Amino acid sequence: MLVLILKRCRPSLRGQVTRWLIQPQSGVYVGHLSGKVRDLLWQRVEKEIDERGGSAILIQPADNEQGFAIRTRGKTDKSMRDFDGLILPKRPLARK
Repeated sequence: MLVLILKRCRPSLRGQVTRWLIQPQSGVYVGHLSGKVRDLLWQRVEKEIDERGGSAILIQPADNEQGFAIRTRGKTDKSMRDFDGLILPKRPLARK
């Protein structure tokens, strides 16, 4: 299963994503896709985010200790950091 989270993106991108995934909550998409379809959909999301702004997070199955991998695009609230194979979210430091 994979999870795609979209923020501040155009309705046309959301419409394209709903062709492949269900939307249980606004901006959150869930489903099962083949690797090829998943990668093609992610390329489309990347292109749209790069051109129009917004942000996207893709959580997909992976053969690692956690059982998933995370891809991000655009400006997200947290960055994902790899610590010896363990992916953890990192919040930016607060400015004084």
